Amino acid sequence: MQSIYKNWRTLHFFPLDKIMALFATSNFKTVLIVPVWLCLAGMLFYFMNSMVNPNRAGPLATGDVALKRDLSGHYRAEAYINGVKTPVMVDTGATDVAISQALADKLGLHSVSASRTQTANGDTVSYLVRLHSVKLGSLVAYDVSASIIPDLGEEMLLGMSFLGRLDVRLYKGTMTLRAINE
Repeated sequence: MQSIYKNWRTLHFFPLDKIMALFATSNFKTVLIVPVWLCLAGMLFYFMNSMVNPNRAGPLATGDVALKRDLSGHYRAEAYINGVKTPVMVDTGATDVAISQALADKLGLHSVSASRTQTANGDTVSYLVRLHSVKLGSLVAYDVSASIIPDLGEEMLLGMSFLGRLDVRLYKGTMTLRAINE
């Protein structure tokens, strides 16, 4: 029996005593701790990202679109404006869809009509345009009026020029959007 054990030990490609010595070094412990911390940080980022923005644009489904309220009490999602995926905040208090100058430039939109607009941040100048399409989940609206607001941040606003074409219901932290069949 001992001869079999000796033969097995000599057939090993990695000597067992050298592998055990590697585990005992402090450098190996440090190298092992770094991936563990990176894995924990990744899981924390994934969890926090899903809490802050629970409504990511995924595969298009048919029927209603249900949005969960985020930690700040707003309804955020990802929508497609003229085919470009962009983060939006659903705002029933906004008259139009509001887009930033950066997104307007990306979409090739130009306006010749300026308007004075009241926002939550005060008075500003906006520029009126028409969007070819706005898509949120399975809901699509065409020829939607919008305002280019130059100092708007990265998040666009989906206002009543889009929402007015839908049945909008709020119940227990969920906003349900449904197409109106006329």
